[in-house]
Amino acid sequence: MKLQHLFSTIPGIPGHVLPDIEVTGVFNDARKVIPGGVFIAIRGVKVDGHTFIPDAISKGADVLVVEDPNQVPNNFKGFVLRVENTREALDIIASHYQGDPAEELFCVGVTGTNGKTSVTYMVESILNHANMPTGVIGTVNHHLLEQVWPSDMTTPDPIYLQQRLREFKDAGAQAVAIEVSSHALHQYRVDSIPFNTVIFTNLTRDHLDYHETMEKYFESKQRLFTDLLWKTEKHPCFAIINIDDKFGRRMHVADPAVLWTYGSDKSADLHFKIKAMDFALTTFDLKTPIGTVEVRLPMSGTHNVMNAVAAIGAGLSASIPLETCVAAIEKFTGVPGRLQSVPNNKELSVFVDYAHSPDALENVLTALTNVRESLQSSAKIWTIFGCGGDRDKGKRPLMAEMALKFSDSVVVTSDNPRTEEPQAIIEDILKGIGPEDKDRVTVLADRKEAIHATIHKAQAGDVILIAGKGHEDYQIIGTTKFPFSDVQVAEQALQGRV
Repeated sequence: MKLQHLFSTIPGIPGHVLPDIEVTGVFNDARKVIPGGVFIAIRGVKVDGHTFIPDAISKGADVLVVEDPNQVPNNFKGFVLRVENTREALDIIASHYQGDPAEELFCVGVTGTNGKTSVTYMVESILNHANMPTGVIGTVNHHLLEQVWPSDMTTPDPIYLQQRLREFKDAGAQAVAIEVSSHALHQYRVDSIPFNTVIFTNLTRDHLDYHETMEKYFESKQRLFTDLLWKTEKHPCFAIINIDDKFGRRMHVADPAVLWTYGSDKSADLHFKIKAMDFALTTFDLKTPIGTVEVRLPMSGTHNVMNAVAAIGAGLSASIPLETCVAAIEKFTGVPGRLQSVPNNKELSVFVDYAHSPDALENVLTALTNVRESLQSSAKIWTIFGCGGDRDKGKRPLMAEMALKFSDSVVVTSDNPRTEEPQAIIEDILKGIGPEDKDRVTVLADRKEAIHATIHKAQAGDVILIAGKGHEDYQIIGTTKFPFSDVQVAEQALQGRV
């Protein structure tokens, strides 16, 4: 691709000032630059990409995109483009280099503290059921039908994101459902995606190590519904917002978008009322802008009902009949690590869930508590959890408070300690436990030991929640990933294997 064509979508650059260069690739990692490449220097949270400009040049970069041209060596013979924000430039350039694949896809973006993964999987199920092959980009992995790619973060940087969208399109995708993180919105990773439908699930305490305050966290989410919807040329475009959430009720939406609200609130455009729930099935009535229907969701928990309603809204926004949306949801097989049941012959209800914030833990435990009450069971609820290292420390005692509120017994263990000492993380968690509750709390820092010991102690009929890691098949200790799966460890414990 010629440089003139690649930079044609960047505002304010006259084409005649650009040299006649054939671009071989776009890079923001100097180690990956190849001769003829464009290197874009990003000011990161911990590292400034400008310091790697000499490395990019030594690898053969012909073009540099920078915020500070003073950091470009005087002997550089290539072309230098100065921009105000290299993150914004990276997003535009990466998309255009791949031929702007999102322009040709029905794009659904899902943001919120909790529920993003579940909603994207449910949207995928609905669109696939309507014969719209749909790719998913998110926390668990990237996939399109039977093809699967690994995922390192919720929303990848623009280079990998746009590359994946191109791969989806070339493989026959007609739609994509993307988990849109607050980090991605703050860092302009998805600004070049013309969304058809955007969904807000909720906002609760998380990521304050990055955003510092809840208000800044909210402002990052808000961008998806204002800045990005103003840019989209997809019409009609939709914003689907949870109004049971206080931040959802505050959310502003760009004028071109059709706003649909959802929730248990009777004023919601998509309003649900739960009729029955057990550990494997929830039946609810749903009122939508085009009709009312009964839905049988093969999952437990009000939060999963909320996720299903948001996904049905997305399906309706794609002009898929309500009956088709409901049929897909009723056949939904679940999401790895989201209230995932671990089968066993010990009459135990064992679940693995990704819940790693106080609100997410409350949602899952509330669901399990409600089901226990509806079944008039005297079974105990055991909760095993830890907190990740190098992340928001303020939520650690809050996690303990929430676990104790809904559990009979709590086992505090290690999650992904990263570069923190596991015991120091545990001490932070224990600050949320009062003297009156200490008898209900056990500390076992070794996560495998915690799972085995809890399953060994539990009695027939009891419920065990293993929270925090969900689908993850690793544990990060220091800077190393070690193989570890809560599901596999629970299976081993249930089968009496070490």
